[in-house]
Amino acid sequence: MNAYQRRAIVYGDSLILEGVRASLVKCPGLEVLVLHQPPEKLPDELRAHCPAALIFDMGAIQPEFLLALFQQPGLLLIGIDPETHRALVWSGRQAAAVDAADLVQVIVGAGPADPSPDRGSNGG
Repeated sequence: MNAYQRRAIVYGDSLILEGVRASLVKCPGLEVLVLHQPPEKLPDELRAHCPAALIFDMGAIQPEFLLALFQQPGLLLIGIDPETHRALVWSGRQAAAVDAADLVQVIVGAGPADPSPDRGSNGG
């Protein structure tokens, strides 16, 4: 990983996460790893890889699992809700849509991308 890159971990193997991963790997300055470890091993993996963000399917994660992840300093937890196509960021912010531009903006700390209504018509 280069010094200017941020690392994001996609945790799980759902279809929506595969789509998110496929979009994120195209983003310059972002390294994307995929993990499939059992939940009890994930905190060790997070310490080993030092990601800026963990992206997961909200429908596949138990609440007690999230509580353990809150112990990771500086880690953004980004839950993807496949039913509403929204990303919930456990820092109090919420992205307007689930696409790579929104997630990259959240990971690098700039907040969600512009949610203006004409955004979809210009290819963004």
